[in-house]
Amino acid sequence: MNARVGSLSRSLPHSVWIALGAGWLLVLVQQQILERRPPRLLSLQPQAYSSGPGALDLRFSRPMQRHSLAQESRLDPPIAHRWLGSDALQRLLLLPDQVLRAPLALRLRGLDRRGLPLPQQRWNWDPRPHLLVVAEVNGGEQLQLRTHGGQWMPLSPVWARIPSVEPLANGRGVVFLASGPRGQSWHRLWKRSLSPRSLVRGDQRLGPPLLGALERLWPEPLSFAHISSNRPGDLVVQVSGLVPGRARSIWIDPRGQRRDLNLEVSGPIRLLPSGEGMVVPSPDGLELRGLREDGSTPQMLPGSRVLVAFCSASGEALLMRHWPDYRRSLERVQPGAAPVTTWLGEEAVMAASCNPGGDRVWMLLNRWQGRSRSEVVRLDRRGRLVARRDLAPWQPEPGTAMSYDPVGDQLLVSVRREPRLPAQPALLDGRTLQLRVLSKPIRQAIWLPAG
Repeated sequence: MNARVGSLSRSLPHSVWIALGAGWLLVLVQQQILERRPPRLLSLQPQAYSSGPGALDLRFSRPMQRHSLAQESRLDPPIAHRWLGSDALQRLLLLPDQVLRAPLALRLRGLDRRGLPLPQQRWNWDPRPHLLVVAEVNGGEQLQLRTHGGQWMPLSPVWARIPSVEPLANGRGVVFLASGPRGQSWHRLWKRSLSPRSLVRGDQRLGPPLLGALERLWPEPLSFAHISSNRPGDLVVQVSGLVPGRARSIWIDPRGQRRDLNLEVSGPIRLLPSGEGMVVPSPDGLELRGLREDGSTPQMLPGSRVLVAFCSASGEALLMRHWPDYRRSLERVQPGAAPVTTWLGEEAVMAASCNPGGDRVWMLLNRWQGRSRSEVVRLDRRGRLVARRDLAPWQPEPGTAMSYDPVGDQLLVSVRREPRLPAQPALLDGRTLQLRVLSKPIRQAIWLPAG
């Protein structure tokens, strides 16, 4: 056998040996070039579910030295932060208990595991959400966005009414229900696509999102619709057509594919923010289900409970429970665990919210003893009262939501001074509970994530 190989090697032309040697040499040269190539930043994405005011996820072409990134990178203005992660995946986390009032400039530098430097990069980052409202205008109502400079930017035409609005959790659009001409009972479901400009390279300017297409999300006229979204881009749309008894629950995945959920529901479905599943109100209570059927038994919470808020970083949800003796309790619940009562009382709970870590909870209460008055209270994780403030002369709008902005440590509510006057958006300081009312006639207000 060896003799045959030797004979074959002697029979190969000299040019073939030269070609084979050149090929191996090229491979070695390419390998050396790749070994000496500096690391590159492949992607930079905002992370929505952090315990602080914001976070960035970074992916590099090479494993990086985390301590080097921490020592050589800079944030301007300076703000307390921490680097987490390993190898090529790193996270820049802004630490809790800080408030951002302006954008950040990031100078990114560091070494990879081989000691080669990352070419310096500069990024502008503004994690602050935008205020989104259904504004009262001449001729009806309009969806508008408030820029960080205080200007109001229209996102939709003027319709007679806009009864329902759902900002996409990834900040890339708004889904809303708009009514037809006055006197008509039907509605259309629309989606306005948006392109966020909250994270741009250092040579580009931050700004409000750019308007994309305005598309009809449902082909038929509707009498009702409820929408919920999550960060990965899923939508659950509950619709009822003009023909009674034809209510449907449809899951629309990020690629636009639709599937009927075939669920018996007794209220609005809410998607978990991070995308693991959904909370489904059933005739027997609340069910925690996965979006994709995997054969597992849904977690059931029996009783008259309503989901009011998610504490995104701790993985908890806040539930309001109604008791037969007309008392109400606020409960915390995590998947697979029994609810824990945080508050119990006789007051009407108009809205509730929590910070991402779940260690602060706020409630809007309406007290009927003596005279009707509204107040906001802040509780700690154990349910102890930390602060309270009477909202007089303002009253929360009935059916209002209270949503928390961790970047500015503030809550958004809708209030009105007198029944005959329109509602206005108001910002509540998360610690002092100081109320700041914006002069803007609205029907409802909600945060649009920065994206």
